[in-house]
Amino acid sequence: MCLSTVYKNSMAPETVLMKNVMSIECHDGMVILTDLMERQMAIEGTLEKANLVDGYVIVKEAVPA
Repeated sequence: MCLSTVYKNSMAPETVLMKNVMSIECHDGMVILTDLMERQMAIEGTLEKANLVDGYVIVKEAVPA
């Protein structure tokens, strides 16, 4: 099973959005994360990078207009 840690904008300990993420969906400018316990989090932005071998994902947060 491949679980990932999702970061906001850059990979740093203070930017962790969610750990043990098992599912990522993108809909209408939102990135929806679901962890192993089926908790969900939605963040406005785009998927910037996913490295499933190393278990990390970076989400680029949308900048408010």
